[in-house]
Amino acid sequence: MKLTFFGAAQEVGRSCIMLESGDTRILLDAGIKLGREIEYPLITDDMLKGVDGIVTSHAHLDHSGYLAHIYSAGYKGFTYTTKPTFELTNVLISDYMRISSPSNVTKEGLALMARQHRLMEYHKEFGIKGLRLKLFPAGHILGSAMIHVSDARNSLLYTGDMNMRTTKLLDPAYTEDLKADTLITESTYSGSQDTFQSEKKSIESMVSSINETIKQGGTVIVPSFGVGRAQEVLLILDDYMKSGLIPRVKMYMDGMIGKAMRIHRHNVIYCRDELQKRILMNDDDPFKSENFYNVTTRQQRSRIMNGQEPAIVVTTSGMLTGGPVLKYIEHMSRDQKNKLILVGYQGEGTLGKQIQDHAKTVSIDGRKVQMNLSVETYHLSAHADRQQLLSFVGKIHGLERAFIVHGEPSKSKSLQEALSEKIEAHHPQLASEHAL
Repeated sequence: MKLTFFGAAQEVGRSCIMLESGDTRILLDAGIKLGREIEYPLITDDMLKGVDGIVTSHAHLDHSGYLAHIYSAGYKGFTYTTKPTFELTNVLISDYMRISSPSNVTKEGLALMARQHRLMEYHKEFGIKGLRLKLFPAGHILGSAMIHVSDARNSLLYTGDMNMRTTKLLDPAYTEDLKADTLITESTYSGSQDTFQSEKKSIESMVSSINETIKQGGTVIVPSFGVGRAQEVLLILDDYMKSGLIPRVKMYMDGMIGKAMRIHRHNVIYCRDELQKRILMNDDDPFKSENFYNVTTRQQRSRIMNGQEPAIVVTTSGMLTGGPVLKYIEHMSRDQKNKLILVGYQGEGTLGKQIQDHAKTVSIDGRKVQMNLSVETYHLSAHADRQQLLSFVGKIHGLERAFIVHGEPSKSKSLQEALSEKIEAHHPQLASEHAL
């Protein structure tokens, strides 16, 4: 086998790894990198002509967003993934097209992308020419998968993004009897100081803060990744509201969150058993709560921004790179009663990172905006922290080497140094090639 890292090497974003074995070439993920400017994997259109298949780990754009470009460039092969990932990818890429209007994507390419998918089940082996593959639950978002690949000599496990904790929606990543001689692992939170406090404590602190804002008559804005974090936040807050621990106020869903909620409901068999039983046995559907209000028009959004009643707004995008959240911040940042709560990773160079770092003035669509509202961060991560990553690595039988990707350089390097004490560990550079 040979690996080439066209993205996510010493950075977070644009995950795209080519795996070659004999005359077989596949891509593990095909993502873009969102920031001040959109960055694409360092793979040429000529290279794509020899690709025999693409396997995507999950729907987030930093792992799937480049598919639109690949099919527009003439790729006619298949993309292999789970059913929820396919459905969520279509929603996210559609949203990406609407907001960013990339010039190198065609209608024909988008149509081809939608047709050329093969839907795979967890734990069921499938083949791409000379390779055998399996998908295992990754615990990150609905349908997310770790990808196991083997040929006659080598076996490899690619984590994509993974979570080792039980969440409102999902069980942790699968860890039973994993075997591979090579691992490619994410390292988003792999720094020496990256130890998460219990999610229960984070949620309790966040709920207390929300109650404080509601009591003052303010509105709470929660920017979230439209797939994964948004559903987690909404279900958590809904349960607290139903139990009386949060006052009954309207919870608005803005952006493509409503579409993603419907996909979660239709694919609830991929969620935790507890959630399935809640819907199927108790007729209690948390995805259709009476506390949720879907925002579908500019007029609705304007009424919320100008309203006098306290409310909670869960909206895209999680790193404030576009979408409805910019309108809410620009309009509502003047009032100190309002609050912005960040719950996910904020990439370097994003507006979310600027605000998280306490910028007093930011630029939105070329206009200066004073940040008078409160800004708080509560860590509700869908990733594993350092100790969880180290524990996961220790569960893989026969492991000889690891490649650390999808992390800020200092964090990836820190994990590489820790793993080097027991196995061969690499911190690959962009466009670097590695023979196994």
